Amino acid sequence: MTTPTKPSARLTPEQLEEFGKEMDAIRQKVVARLGQEDADYIRGVIRAQRAFEGAGRALFYLPPAWPLAVASLSISKILDNMEIGHNVMHGQYDWMGDPGINSRMYEWDTVCPSEQWKYSHNYIHHTYTNVLGKDRDIGYGILRMDEDQKWHPYYLGNPVYATLLMLFFQWGVLLHDLEVENIVQGKRSWKDTKHLHRGMIRKVRNQTLKDYLLFPLLTGPLFPLTLAGNATANLVRNIWAFNIIFCGHFPSGVESFEEEAAENETRGAWYYRQLLGSANITGGPLFHVLTGNLSHQIEHHLFPDIPARRYPEIAPEVQALCEKYGLNYNTGPLWKQLGSVAAKIVKLALPGGRDGTRRTSAPEPVLPDLPKVNVSHLVDDPEPQVERELASA
Repeated sequence: MTTPTKPSARLTPEQLEEFGKEMDAIRQKVVARLGQEDADYIRGVIRAQRAFEGAGRALFYLPPAWPLAVASLSISKILDNMEIGHNVMHGQYDWMGDPGINSRMYEWDTVCPSEQWKYSHNYIHHTYTNVLGKDRDIGYGILRMDEDQKWHPYYLGNPVYATLLMLFFQWGVLLHDLEVENIVQGKRSWKDTKHLHRGMIRKVRNQTLKDYLLFPLLTGPLFPLTLAGNATANLVRNIWAFNIIFCGHFPSGVESFEEEAAENETRGAWYYRQLLGSANITGGPLFHVLTGNLSHQIEHHLFPDIPARRYPEIAPEVQALCEKYGLNYNTGPLWKQLGSVAAKIVKLALPGGRDGTRRTSAPEPVLPDLPKVNVSHLVDDPEPQVERELASA
C-alpha cells in the first residue's frame, strides 16, 4: 500500500478515546507475548554484529580483501547503530534484566554520548513528534523541512546542507543538543551548554582513537588502508542511517503539527499524532533488520519501548485500524519515500516553496475539559512500562 492522496479523517474526542483503547489493546497483546524468543533474537543480533566486526577487522590484514573488510565493518556499524543501539536505548529490552543491553548503561559505536541522545531523541523527539517549534528533529536546526519555517536566503543551500548532514550524520547528531543555531542567533549562550561538553569530548576522543588510530596502528604498514576502511564504514553507516530516518519522518503525506496539538493531549490524541507524523518503508526481512525495523517508523512512534522485531507482526493490525478510522497509513518503497524527501528538500529551499504537507492544529472538535493523560512511560520512563507489566503478570 502506498500513501493515499486523500487527507486523514479528523476524529472526534469520542473516536479518539476509542482509537486510543484499540491501540492500547495491540500493545498489551505484544507485551503479553514477550519472552525468551525476543531475548534470543537480540542476543543473536549482537553475536552477528560482533562477528561482522571481527571479520572486518581481520580482513584489513589482507589488502586484496579490503572491499570485503569495509562491507563487513559497515554492516557491523549499521547493526550496532540501528537494530541494537537505538532499540536498546529505548528500553525495549530492559525487562530482560541484562545489564549488557539495559537502556541505562548501553553505549553505542558513534560519537554522540548515549545519555545526550536519549534526552534529545527519546524525550524531546518522541514526546513532540513533528510539532513545529518543539521537535528539533525537524531539520535538525540546519534544514528547512516544513513550509511554516520562515524562509531565509540561507535555506537556498538546503540541498547542500542535507548532503553534508547525510555524509557526517553522526556528527550532526552529536551537535544536536548544543542547539548551535540558537547560539548563532543569540537565543542560547555557549555557557548554557557547558554541562554537555565533558561527555561529548570524552566520546569523540574514544571513538576517534578507536577508529582512526588504534585499529589502524594494529595493522602496521597497512595503516593507511585500515584508516581509509574505517572512515568508509563510518560513511556508509552515516548515509544509511540518514536516509532511513528521513524517509520515516519527512516524505510526502507526513503531517506536521502546531504546538496546541500537543497541549493537554489524551492518550488517543497522542497515538493519532504519532501515526500521522510518521511513515513506513516497504521491504523484506533483511532490509527491516538493517533499518533497525525503523522501516516501521509508524509502529515505532506508536510503541517506542516494545522490541522493534515485533513491529512487522503488528503492522497489519495498525493498518486495519487506520482503515477503520479513515486515517492515512503512509508507506511505500524506499525509492519512492526517498524521492519525495529529496523533492521536499529542494522545494523548501526556495522562497514561497511549498511541500504540500498538511498542518494539523488539533483534532476537531476539541472538548475544553479533556483530561490530560501522562504518556511519558511510552517515551523515557525510568521504569519502563513493559518491565512493570511483565513483573505483575
